[in-house]
Amino acid sequence: MIERAIQVNESFEPNFAGLLVQKASQFKSRILLIAGEKTANAKSIMGIISMDLQSGNIVTIIVEGEDAQQALPEIETIIGG
Repeated sequence: MIERAIQVNESFEPNFAGLLVQKASQFKSRILLIAGEKTANAKSIMGIISMDLQSGNIVTIIVEGEDAQQALPEIETIIGG
C-alpha cells in the first residue's frame, strides 16, 4: 500500500472527474481518494463528483495492488498537475 497527500492543481478542470476515472481504470490496483470527511473510489465517476474537489484542496491518495508503483504517479499527475 502506498499513501500520499497532494494539493489539487490550481488549474482545476471541469472534466477532472472523467479524466481521473479513465486513468484510474487502467490499473488493477485499488485507488482511493480521501479529502476531509469524504472517501471515494477513483474508478467511480459518481464518487469523484460527490467529493466536490476544488483547486487547493488536499487529497490523500491510497493505492494498493500489484501495479501501485505505476498507478500513483499517473494519478498524482492528474490531481496535482
